[in-house]
Amino acid sequence: MAGVRCPACYGLRLSVGGAHPTDVPMKTNEVREKYLSFFESKGCVRKPSDVLVPKADPTVLFTPAGMNQFKGEFLGVVKPKDTKVTTCQKCLRTGDISNVGVTAYHHTFFEMLGNFSFGDYFKREAIHWAWEFLTDKKWLGIDGERLTVSVYKGKHGFDEEAYKIWNEEIGVPDKRIACLEEDENYWPASAPSEGPDGVCGPCSEIFYHPPGFDGDVEIWNLVFTQFERKGNPPDNLSPLPAKNIDTGMGLERTAAVMQGVLSNFDNDLLKPLCLAAAEVVGVKYDFDAPEGRPIRRIADHVRACTFAIHEGVAPDKDKESYVVRQLLRRASLEGFLLGKEEPFLSQVVPAVVDAMKSAYPDIAESVNSVQNTIKEEEEQFLSVIDGGLARFKKCAQSAKKSGGVISGKDAFTLHSENGFLIELTQAMCEPEGISVDMVEYEKEKKKHQDVSKGGMGGVMAEGPLDTILKSGGETDFQGYDAANDSSDGCRLVGIVIEVEVPPDETDETEDKEPKYEPRLVQQVDGSERNIQLVLDKSPFYGEAGGQVGDTGILAFQNASFEVTNTQRHNGLIVHFGRVVKGTLKVGDVATAQINSLRREGIRRAHSATHILHHALHQVIGDKATQRGSKVSDDTLRFDFAHGKAVSREELEEIEKILNTRISEGAEISTELMPIEEAREAGAMALFGEKYPDLVRVVRIGDFSTELCGGTHAASSGQVGFCKVVSEELVSKGIRRISAVTGQRALQRVRETENLVKELSGMLKATPTDLPKRVGALQDELKDAKKKLADKMKESVGGEIDALLSAAETVGDTKIVAKNLKDVPREALRDYADQLKRKCPSVAVVLGTVVDGKVALICSITKELTDKAKASDCVKLVAGICGGGGGGRPDMAEAGAKIPEKLDEAIEAGAKFYREALG
Repeated sequence: MAGVRCPACYGLRLSVGGAHPTDVPMKTNEVREKYLSFFESKGCVRKPSDVLVPKADPTVLFTPAGMNQFKGEFLGVVKPKDTKVTTCQKCLRTGDISNVGVTAYHHTFFEMLGNFSFGDYFKREAIHWAWEFLTDKKWLGIDGERLTVSVYKGKHGFDEEAYKIWNEEIGVPDKRIACLEEDENYWPASAPSEGPDGVCGPCSEIFYHPPGFDGDVEIWNLVFTQFERKGNPPDNLSPLPAKNIDTGMGLERTAAVMQGVLSNFDNDLLKPLCLAAAEVVGVKYDFDAPEGRPIRRIADHVRACTFAIHEGVAPDKDKESYVVRQLLRRASLEGFLLGKEEPFLSQVVPAVVDAMKSAYPDIAESVNSVQNTIKEEEEQFLSVIDGGLARFKKCAQSAKKSGGVISGKDAFTLHSENGFLIELTQAMCEPEGISVDMVEYEKEKKKHQDVSKGGMGGVMAEGPLDTILKSGGETDFQGYDAANDSSDGCRLVGIVIEVEVPPDETDETEDKEPKYEPRLVQQVDGSERNIQLVLDKSPFYGEAGGQVGDTGILAFQNASFEVTNTQRHNGLIVHFGRVVKGTLKVGDVATAQINSLRREGIRRAHSATHILHHALHQVIGDKATQRGSKVSDDTLRFDFAHGKAVSREELEEIEKILNTRISEGAEISTELMPIEEAREAGAMALFGEKYPDLVRVVRIGDFSTELCGGTHAASSGQVGFCKVVSEELVSKGIRRISAVTGQRALQRVRETENLVKELSGMLKATPTDLPKRVGALQDELKDAKKKLADKMKESVGGEIDALLSAAETVGDTKIVAKNLKDVPREALRDYADQLKRKCPSVAVVLGTVVDGKVALICSITKELTDKAKASDCVKLVAGICGGGGGGRPDMAEAGAKIPEKLDEAIEAGAKFYREALG
């Protein structure tokens, strides 16, 4: 079999029908299971994949590697329950996004096979086990002669131990062991020289050399975290007291090797996604065809977004939501450039689910929700593209007059304000014979730093709370029982305050905001800000699972601390607040007293949330999956996947079931059990939520069973009464029901009764006659508005001639651009209509301000719409005033919120018509 190196793939390409290293091609699911089973046979405990979006980890937006869920164990701040484990981890990185679809093996979403040791086995076992798994016919059965390895040898040392194990114990000859510098064989890359400070260590990589090829494929990286870096070289690496192992093997790449296929995208898991994407777009998929790269990118991005949206990350403008939006827009753009100008990405989702549900079965439970979310986002993006075409045309016209280059600033404005990804702008420039100033574009982009943190930067950073956890262990939570709203003998084990950091002298910003960083201290008084206290035990609930943190008092012998909020950090309960009396010292003992009345309200609302979930399923169905919740004092909100608004009748039925269940007074019980046992018992879990091996199951009667770590009432009857307040859309495909319980629910009913009573008095009608009386008043108002409109039309007619006589003329066309002061919004259309009736060729842009808000209308004679569209003009004008709108090519309206810019906007509209018609 002949092999070639393809520069476009950054690596090896196998010809179609190429040989695989074993007699029978091994499926991807089989590779995953074999890996996990092998390391189980070595005493490693199989752990489930962590969530893709680690909400409790502020250093990353998405899980970037298998080791991420074990950061506490690697740092030594969490005592490992199991000292050696193995996982297959869902990961998402965007650092190499430009290579996705171009190379044979780059992805955004991928699965990382890993085996880890926390002070247990080390290099010898890691190397021997890796070789055994790869070469033993019971496992992968790869010919050892086709494997090469690398070890670290550089200016800061030589991993001679790893070299000798490979050479003398495994038997890999010298010629197949590469010695590489720290930029290739250290983790983090170049750590000894460049940092960051923290745990680090040399790597040893394993490569496979397929028959007939002139290069190798990297399939496994063994990381030996054995040092702590502090400061700059030399002598900045200190041996760790406990040495750890962190390994990573890309599942997609290993499966491709085992199947002898073209690339990762041709393995049995990803090839069906490429074929599905090609079919939906309407092209034929072939790796080497021009359509191959965009189809691979579509398949990759839809897989990544399916998993992210499944975990509750809707596309939006911030953080991980922004990453999902950009991935969807990139995928949609690829289809758009292939001629697919209507939404199509959602149609690829079922293929993703079919491919991945064997390993991640819960992904099949949110197909409809994911598809609806993707379709809505794509529809919005395509409308954005349509709206930005006018701006692009203006940029292109200017570029043709000034050297054939669109400025980087204009290109970035198209990106930031009109949603034009740079690839779209470049693709549209090509047929126009122009280009983009990419140097300036990158400078503009750098000013607006991308929020994606798909890499590993800062991933092993250790803060003051980690230091407390390492020295004192986890906080013992004692607040589940209502009788334990107060705990005596709580010892203060850590104090963290915020200290102002001296300003950076290189920062040239005029108004420098003061910066603060957390510091450990031994004592604190009322002069400090943002104090955090950690106790060895506490009844205070740290915010988690949608339930807010507790408030209350920590009473020390000679001091007092008001707790204004309670949060969690790994296994710690962190009490935020202020010293109201005296001075606190580490080691002092307190009585911890939560605000019991507030906690009772939280308990009622939390139990009502579970009952509401049950009622939703009864009325809407099981597809209304929970997407989040917020529970506070007698107030709750519940987010769920649903493609349309809940009707009034459905809401009434939900509220009826909810209060019927409350009135039954069913017992609320809790039980700790293994997570698999809980799932088998029917316990509902929240997608994207991380659960421990041992979970708390909350049961309400025989109708509700959920995994939940929060506090609850003793029976449903203690909720008292629950009143639904509102139902609304909060993001694409996600609805929210808000409700109140207990005293707040009663207060809501009283307020409604008082309002009805007041209205009855004002309208001189009984409560039952109020709708009829209001209807009569609306009819009277309608008649009055009609009479006013008629008068306005008469008034408008008298001003048309004056507007036309003062109008600018371009060719045979009049351009009427005017801020009509003190004119009702409804009159703008009358002005536009009469101007078009009076003048055979006219372009109109009018605006007015009503109650502090801008109203705009753009209109143009139909015969002129091939040169200028009113819909493009109104988007431009409204954007200047901070608004938006749209309509037909000959008539479009908009609203906006910055009246101070109305004159500027109208002039911009006149300029738009002037340039287009001229």
